[in-house]
Amino acid sequence: MPAYQSWGRYPPASHDLVVPIRWRHELPDLAALPSPMLAYGLGRSYGDSCLNRNGTLLVTDALDRVIAFDEKTGVLRCEAGASLAELQARLIPRGYFLPVIPGTKFVTVGGAVANDIHGKNHHLRGTFGCHVLRFELVRSDGTVLECSPDDNEELFRATIGGLGLTGLITWVELRAVRVASPFIDHETIRYHTLDDFFALSEDSDEGYEYTVAWVDTTARGHDTGRGLFMRGNHADPAHHKLPPIPKAKERSFPIDAPSWFLNKYTVKAFNALYYRKRFPPHIHEVVYQDPFFHPLDSVLHWNRMYGKRGFLQYQCVVPVGDGGAAIREILERIAASGLSSFLAVLKMFGDVESPGMLSFPQPGVTLALDFRFEAQRTLRLLDTLDDVTRGAGGRIYPAKDARMSPQSFDAYYPNWRAFAEFIDPKFSSSFWRRVTEGLQS
Repeated sequence: MPAYQSWGRYPPASHDLVVPIRWRHELPDLAALPSPMLAYGLGRSYGDSCLNRNGTLLVTDALDRVIAFDEKTGVLRCEAGASLAELQARLIPRGYFLPVIPGTKFVTVGGAVANDIHGKNHHLRGTFGCHVLRFELVRSDGTVLECSPDDNEELFRATIGGLGLTGLITWVELRAVRVASPFIDHETIRYHTLDDFFALSEDSDEGYEYTVAWVDTTARGHDTGRGLFMRGNHADPAHHKLPPIPKAKERSFPIDAPSWFLNKYTVKAFNALYYRKRFPPHIHEVVYQDPFFHPLDSVLHWNRMYGKRGFLQYQCVVPVGDGGAAIREILERIAASGLSSFLAVLKMFGDVESPGMLSFPQPGVTLALDFRFEAQRTLRLLDTLDDVTRGAGGRIYPAKDARMSPQSFDAYYPNWRAFAEFIDPKFSSSFWRRVTEGLQS
């Protein structure tokens, strides 16, 4: 049996039974399968929300067919195992684009719904769930339900951002958006302080579809929060000369990197070079969508750079009423710890409300970071970051978590008990059992 793991490769998990799902009209009898069970797509969740230790996995990546597409309205219906990469390949030649696209295109549509993913345009378009029209949900007792804002509305809301716990999604219908081109008229601006980031975000929110920043987590003092701010819109061929679509050049990280490959010295050196790599400090160019949205997707198995022990991602969102003090404190604690991240992303969330009961985004600023797993040293740091996030009234993204405590989860998602009423009795996950241990009553 192949190993089914998360993208962060921590925690490790073994599964008692793996059941491939190949045809939506020929599903296995879920009632006859041993519980707990959980759907598994392409395994791009970072923590254990896609794992079901000692349970049953329903593997859906072969459930990848496009069922229908209306070129007049942009309404697309596809099976839940279809990847965003496959959908973009269908949509782009027809002048359409997915309304929300995350940092990787190698996620399934079912996973995008279950984790209610977000992208660089959250401030304008909200989460993926905001653009879902309906989906089919199969419960373990064999009940097949079509869920939408008008039909089975509560299950619709529970399933969006519901971490795959409400049943098996077989197909999803969503609305794509028309775009002028798949090229991005794109600016990169080097900024020097966290205050500069907030000023650039405020200046960019109305005029730019996509905004995001890379932040140097090794910088300290006055330089805390410095980075590269990126913003862009789809390039209009009437106003821009578009370059040819580049040929895909996929490489693969060949081995699990040794433990010394990413340490505080190599990360600090990389961050300093990357921060200063662009000169002049403001650059304007037209680029194809792939390198703009998915720079790491060109390197297959890039998670190997963190070594066999894997890595942890920490993504939080906090309100900004305090002028960004919580983000500043988080960055200062990271820099002081020596466990700096070179994959660190800073982004403003808007106030577009998701339909999902358990969705992660809220108005504020979100920070996402990767840390090579160094056992208790890493876990202790992330516990201290939780203290800051909780104190600021923020929360952590479940799809990227592998270690938050039940007490933290209870504070971040106080409505989880209301959500739990919609969980399928035979569905569960390693994540859910971990974060609700001792809280169920």
